[in-house]
Amino acid sequence: MAAAAADGEAIEGPTNPMVTPLLTDLYQFTMAYAYWKAGKHQERAVFDLFFRRNPFGGEYTIFAGVEECIRLIANFKLTEEDIFFLRSSLPGKCEDGFFDYLRGIDCSDVEVYSITEGSVVFPKVPLLRVEGPVAVVQLLETPFVNLVNYASLVATNAARHRFVAGKSKALLEFGLRRAQGPDGGISASKYCYLGGFDATSNVAAGKLFGIPLRGTHSHAFVSSYMSPDEIIDKALPYSDGSGICEDFVSLVRTWLRKIQLTDSLQNSFVETNQSELGAFISYALAFPNNFLALVDTYDVTRSGIPNFCAVALALSDLGYKAGGIRLDSGDLAYLSCEARKFFCAIEKEFRVPGFGKMTITASNDLNEETLDALNKQGHEVDAFGIGTYLVTCFAQAALGCVFKLVEINNQPRIKLSEDVSKVSIPCKKRCYRLYGREGYPLVDIMTGENESPPKVAERILCRHPFNESKRAYVVPQQVEELLKCYWPGDSGKKAVELPSLKVTRERCIQQLSQMRPDHMRRLNPTPYKVSVSAKLYDFIHFLWLNEAPVGELH
Repeated sequence: MAAAAADGEAIEGPTNPMVTPLLTDLYQFTMAYAYWKAGKHQERAVFDLFFRRNPFGGEYTIFAGVEECIRLIANFKLTEEDIFFLRSSLPGKCEDGFFDYLRGIDCSDVEVYSITEGSVVFPKVPLLRVEGPVAVVQLLETPFVNLVNYASLVATNAARHRFVAGKSKALLEFGLRRAQGPDGGISASKYCYLGGFDATSNVAAGKLFGIPLRGTHSHAFVSSYMSPDEIIDKALPYSDGSGICEDFVSLVRTWLRKIQLTDSLQNSFVETNQSELGAFISYALAFPNNFLALVDTYDVTRSGIPNFCAVALALSDLGYKAGGIRLDSGDLAYLSCEARKFFCAIEKEFRVPGFGKMTITASNDLNEETLDALNKQGHEVDAFGIGTYLVTCFAQAALGCVFKLVEINNQPRIKLSEDVSKVSIPCKKRCYRLYGREGYPLVDIMTGENESPPKVAERILCRHPFNESKRAYVVPQQVEELLKCYWPGDSGKKAVELPSLKVTRERCIQQLSQMRPDHMRRLNPTPYKVSVSAKLYDFIHFLWLNEAPVGELH
């Protein structure tokens, strides 16, 4: 039975039905048995979920995936079928009492504190703090890391593409066919939208999440026609219903001849491909209000664009407005500029207002680098359809989230390593973002749970967690506490309501706009500062020395 949200409504299960208590690593169950057998399974533990390095060579990350984590724990229950499978899969012979314990497990004694989904986040700062019986929280480790890792990675990838493309361009996610399986496709569509994309081609994601859908036709549709003579039903009503054009094909051919005879366009083309023309006419008859044509099946400038313009002008005669073209190959900068010139010439020659501003969409294995190159070359593209490099996160395979024990039975714990970047920051913490006079975030600071929070206009010492010489005083003009309670369990605390995807997307866009430009740039971005309070710094190093074995030289 699903648990209730803050407003009393039941929280639905995870979007992907494969996300169940069994979606975890075997060692989580073997540890749970060992905890149970030792009588430690109910000990109160605190774990932090965080990452150590920003992806894609950048200096920021977009946090995503917490909604799916809450959906999981709200419906966390092992079935009899699950327990039967575990009984046969765990090594050795586990006592029957352990399986009785598993039958009774839920997340009513778990608390989850999280940074708001869609926030800009940084290494070392806990994205999630999970508190509860150690055996239960350990079972949540793998699914939580799984649900946050890819979601945050692809949302960050989307945000980076948006940053390069600019605010004025439409970004369309076209990655379903190249994604890593159905779940990769669905998740990519959701989190690319969160990261700033405007629409998706993925129909299932449109239904599930309310993401706007976009799409036209493929090269196969164009090449499936031989000529306009194949079209049987040639009639098309006027857009206002005032009459019917009985032969739309003839109207298009008339316009094509006019274009061919136009002095300013005479050197652009001679004869266009008639199979392409037939396909365009057929598509326009089916979707007169949404006619957007793929123009590179044969030749963009000598066939695709003139054929499109003939159909678009015929539609205009009947009161419709064509949507534009899509370029899927070739020199996109050059071809988009040539298309724009052609459209402007048509507008001037035939006095069709707005024709010169016809939308030009580009696709064809685009990524951050190609968008940047197009910007430097100069182009006339209005919208970009991006797939493979976006949804597969081709530039980086994983974010590298980790889930570390920081406290058990009120005793802080630390994980040590010869690699300082892998030393964990112990104890239950509170996390704050400190803002400067210009409204930009200056630094994130972690403090012990019982420390006084930073105050506006009061100086606070911010220290690098591990580097003694890196420290600075900050006088914040605004203080934001980052971790909020999203799952109170039976603690009686008030939970923050999960926002809609649209609200989360708006938060992401707003958060990115608040960041200082030098943190955001693609080349040599300035690292954002993550710090700890002076008290927490001293405690980290006290615990480090206390836990590290002392060597002996012979």
